[in-house]
Amino acid sequence: MKIIITGSLGNISKPLAKALLKEGHQITVIASSSERKSEIENLGAEAAIGSINDVKFLTETFTGADAVYCMIPRANYFDPNLDLDTFTRTIGNNYAEAIEKSGVKRVVFLSSIGAHLEEGSGIIQRYNEIEAVLNKLSGVSITFMRPTSFYYNLLAYIPMVKNQGFIAANYGADQLIPWVSPNDIAEAIAEELATPHEGRKIRYVASEELTGEQTAKILGEAIGNPDLKWTLISDEETLNGLIAVGMQPKIAHGLVEMYAALYNGLLAEDYNQNRPAILGKTKLADYAKEFTAIFNQN
Repeated sequence: MKIIITGSLGNISKPLAKALLKEGHQITVIASSSERKSEIENLGAEAAIGSINDVKFLTETFTGADAVYCMIPRANYFDPNLDLDTFTRTIGNNYAEAIEKSGVKRVVFLSSIGAHLEEGSGIIQRYNEIEAVLNKLSGVSITFMRPTSFYYNLLAYIPMVKNQGFIAANYGADQLIPWVSPNDIAEAIAEELATPHEGRKIRYVASEELTGEQTAKILGEAIGNPDLKWTLISDEETLNGLIAVGMQPKIAHGLVEMYAALYNGLLAEDYNQNRPAILGKTKLADYAKEFTAIFNQN
């Protein structure tokens, strides 16, 4: 199959490209920087250098493909000039237009847990909008991948652990957090891209379900602090902490709302009814090795 991958060689797209190449597919990886060209080609894939904000470029790249994987790149939440809603909405609309104009018939879109919610999900609400836009396309088979909380989000707590000796947030603690590894997401996406499907499909991906306290214990043991605790704090305390480290206030509000929805069960209500039959292979104890290496570098 001829498959197009967005996301350059990021946390999901790189292992996805490797997996699909191993299966013998013809892969093109879209990257915005020409510096990635040789690295992409060294994997055995073709590089398409251009911007996902350029609908003409996307359309030309998608044309003739058997399947396309689309994702929204991470934004800089500390950029005071970032309009996250516009950033996300524009890319989602670009994908929809390019899919329609190119005639590609199989699409896998990286959405998120909580995308079923029209409100109350904070920054995740933008994925609800994009799913709605893509759902309007006719003659296209679409799988909406809805991963849970990424392991690597835990890296944001390294300064707190080093300076204060604990993890504090308005979620987790005694409540379950469904964690996921990018490698497990990539494996699931590879399966979807290579599997014929008609219509629409929602697929959740998770690697391990742990309380915040269990999460802290595993990380603590890995970094040599077996007494590491996860402390529940208020929405207001979390918001003030995010703003204090320089996060854009509007985005900080959205993150706090998302975290609160995870803690009270709203964010995961659809996930809980449609849990994956098999969780991913990469457990937190596996990821803790990477966490520890980064922890020790800082």
